[in-house]
Amino acid sequence: MTTYKQSGVNIDEADKLIKRIKPLAKQTFNKNVLSEIGFFGGFFNGKFPGYRNPVLVSSVDGVGTKVKVAIEMGKHDTIGQDLVNHCVNDIGVGGAKPLFFLDYFACGKLNADIAEQVIKGFSLACKENGVALIGGETAEMPGVYSENDYDLAGTIVGVVDRAKIINGSKVKKGNVLVGIASTGLHTNGYSLARKTLLSKYRVDSYVDELGETVGEALLRTHRSYLQVMEYAAEKFSVHGMVHITGGGIEGNTVRVIREPRKFKVLWGNWEVPPIFGLIQSLGGVPEADMRKTFNLGVGLILIVSANEVDRLISYLKKRGETCFIVGEVTG
Repeated sequence: MTTYKQSGVNIDEADKLIKRIKPLAKQTFNKNVLSEIGFFGGFFNGKFPGYRNPVLVSSVDGVGTKVKVAIEMGKHDTIGQDLVNHCVNDIGVGGAKPLFFLDYFACGKLNADIAEQVIKGFSLACKENGVALIGGETAEMPGVYSENDYDLAGTIVGVVDRAKIINGSKVKKGNVLVGIASTGLHTNGYSLARKTLLSKYRVDSYVDELGETVGEALLRTHRSYLQVMEYAAEKFSVHGMVHITGGGIEGNTVRVIREPRKFKVLWGNWEVPPIFGLIQSLGGVPEADMRKTFNLGVGLILIVSANEVDRLISYLKKRGETCFIVGEVTG
């Protein structure tokens, strides 16, 4: 006789996890959440007072091989924050306010202690962004993942008034690209970063030029730009916003400044964090690959008219942001 547990799936461990995470999820609930964690679907009130013509905006993403660093470090409480913040930024650049988030946690062997730490990260970031953690799925899949491995994905849904959608349609020649600093690699380029850095260092190796261990530098949390985006859109005429993810600055900016419009990136106009230089030098990575793979210190771009640039930068700096001119729309 062979049981499900003997085949590698422990339902008791999953039940234990659900009991632990219910309080974490409830901390993110608001009056619009109409269901409990554990039901087959999450219910959210579809009334949007204050919106004349509400449009739902959704996005789904993962954190890539950054999870491998978290596993090697034995630190699992920030990787969930990375995922939530990434998703929040992805819909925020369209002008959307995030409403609720659903997570997917897959592993080779379920460890409730590790999963709880990951989900604590979801809960913390959801609270910080005003998002309800409305549901999720935990999948134990021996044979697909090795015993100590896990993977994450998340789906977010937000809302924006149709008249306030920001999609780049108002971008004009002469507009300026104002960049806001990233906190590190965020959640992109980790396969290349790990291949280069971990060929020489361990995750617990302290590197003087980084001022921290390699693992600490790689696990720096992908920040949320939600407040920056909301305030900028409220106080300035923002023609476009770009979240710099996989594809780098140019690869993501073309998603907003579309043909026939053209833009120029002013490379060298800001200080690139040392971790990118270390990756490039250790791996002999061509500059073109660096630009295509990493954010190179720019996490968000706001596109505004030239006559608003000085006021925008002054405003952002007063809010404690590190910002700089990244480029311009040339045609």
